Amino acid sequence: MTNSVAIVTGASQGIGRSTAVRLARDFKSIVLVARNRAKLQETAADVAAAHATPLVIDLDLSERSSAKAVVDRSLSTFGRIDALANVAGAVPQIDLFEMTDEQWDGGLALKLHGARRLTIEAWPALKDAKGSVVFMSGNSALFPKAPYAAVGTINAAIVALAKAFSDRGIADDVQVNSVLPGPVMTGRRRSYLEHWASIHDMSVAEATEKFPRDAGIARYGKPEEIAELIAFLVSPGARWMTGSTLRMDGGEVKSI
Repeated sequence: MTNSVAIVTGASQGIGRSTAVRLARDFKSIVLVARNRAKLQETAADVAAAHATPLVIDLDLSERSSAKAVVDRSLSTFGRIDALANVAGAVPQIDLFEMTDEQWDGGLALKLHGARRLTIEAWPALKDAKGSVVFMSGNSALFPKAPYAAVGTINAAIVALAKAFSDRGIADDVQVNSVLPGPVMTGRRRSYLEHWASIHDMSVAEATEKFPRDAGIARYGKPEEIAELIAFLVSPGARWMTGSTLRMDGGEVKSI
């Protein structure tokens, strides 16, 4: 897309990084947003290798002023915003009766409110470009459980938020969808498996092998696979798809 610009949050690692590198094949410029500047520079090198122009913005989107700063820098550098992929957000996987108010607030601040504020700030530019927005949720939105109550609750809220934005987007010609990945092998997933193994008295290798069997899937997903789905959602081929919640989970969710 000539002169097109995409913003990707959480671009320093995992699905966010894979999404930024994948979108570099379709967009002329990629704005990379996360807290870790060193890791963002690594993503930027891969984006440049794919012949797109990277812009590194190392900010904490849980801070209220960050959303406006990201949009202002994007527009001052590139003059437009065509797509926004809200990938950033790590919610603690802590039991419902053990999670503190501070941990709840921290999870909400980045994944929900950070994405909400950034989408609102970018909306006028997205409206001008007839652009696209993708929100990152997760399968736990469909089956929240006590051991990871905050993850499921916040993911469900993100699905509802995306639906609300898509309703406004029909009038403003901005396409909005959400994505629900299943168990994707990222650094965060590895950390979760290390914790899960320790409390179940097994090795990390055993826990890693056991989880897909318990989830009823053949294997873990790859960040690149979720990135391909996001790339489709912001492509011309998906333009009529809006307000949709798309699962990519290897068959983990068995219900219709």
